Amino acid sequence: MGYYRLKRSHTPIGQDDGIRILVDRLWPRGVSKAESRIDRWMKEIAPSPALRQWFGHRPERFAEFARAYERELETEETKQELVDELLLLSGVVTLLYAAKNERHNHAVVLCDFLRKIAKRRSQEG
Repeated sequence: MGYYRLKRSHTPIGQDDGIRILVDRLWPRGVSKAESRIDRWMKEIAPSPALRQWFGHRPERFAEFARAYERELETEETKQELVDELLLLSGVVTLLYAAKNERHNHAVVLCDFLRKIAKRRSQEG
C-alpha cells in the first residue's frame, strides 16, 4: 500500500512526488500535458458531474458532499476498481487536483477514504 498525499496540479513537480495521479474529471486549465509529468489520469474516480455541480466548491456544503462522494466510492463499480488500483500502489502516491480550496475538495475526501481503507486492510491481516 502506498503513502497517499495531496497536491494542487498547478504546484511545481517535486522529486518526492512519487507516482503522480490526476483525480479530476476535467484536465486543469493552464497545465501542460507534456510538462506535467502526470503518470495517470483517473478521471472516472472523480465525483459524478451532478454531485460536483451541486457542491460547487461551497465550503458550507462540504460535509454533505464528502458523505455523498464516499457513498459513490463505496457503491459505484468503476470507482471501486480504481480505489483498489490505488490501494495496490506502493511508495508515495500524489493525488493531484485543480481546486483552489485546499481543504474543501474531492481529493481531500478521496485521500482520507484511501487512508481509512488501507488502515483497515492492514489491521485485518
